Amino acid sequence: MTRSRLSRSFERRTQRKFFLTLLGIIFILVLLVKFGIPFIANFTLFITGMGGSQEPKENVNQNSFIQSPILNPLPNATNSAYLAISGSAQYKQKVTLYVNNKRIEALDVDKNGLFTFEDVKLLSGENTIKLKAIQDSKSSGFSDEITIAYRDKPPSLSIKSPENGKSFSKDENSAQVLGKTDPGSRVTVNDFWAIVDDKGSFSYALRLNSGENTIKVVATDEAGNKIEQERKVNYNP
Repeated sequence: MTRSRLSRSFERRTQRKFFLTLLGIIFILVLLVKFGIPFIANFTLFITGMGGSQEPKENVNQNSFIQSPILNPLPNATNSAYLAISGSAQYKQKVTLYVNNKRIEALDVDKNGLFTFEDVKLLSGENTIKLKAIQDSKSSGFSDEITIAYRDKPPSLSIKSPENGKSFSKDENSAQVLGKTDPGSRVTVNDFWAIVDDKGSFSYALRLNSGENTIKVVATDEAGNKIEQERKVNYNP
């Protein structure tokens, strides 16, 4: 008998919980349809806040998110040892510049949310650039890192053909200009773009004029450094 009464009592409690849960689900669905998701979220936060203690404002602010600064685009390479680095961040923040993982300088963001580091010195070769924002003793994560190469020497250039002083006969009214430069460099032959493969080999078929022809080959690397060579050939139609 006692076991039966306990069983019936358990069943009644289970049914009551199920009924209350079902009512809660129906209530939430009605609120969702009528007021939308933002209301439900705010209502949930309100209920949660009533059940627990609130954190002090200063603790909430300490955990607030600070967005990383945004770097303006930079060239992949330059032939200048000094570079201006600019970008954007939030007004009243201070932006710190790191070059090759070394802290260089910090400055304030202007009222338009802009900043510029003037005359940032680069090392020869590859340089990494990144930033951090600081506000009210809180710091952001690093910005996206940009790599820029400083190169102050011209690329290599060799002309394999034609040989200097070569003569072309009537049936040879063009010269096949062949050579090699550094990979990634651009080449012009008498101001016409030559074809350059990924290993730096280039070619161009240059139409010849009657008499002496000067062939000027210019190679320019990604940083803007240039090197020039000439060949003189003769064409006798």
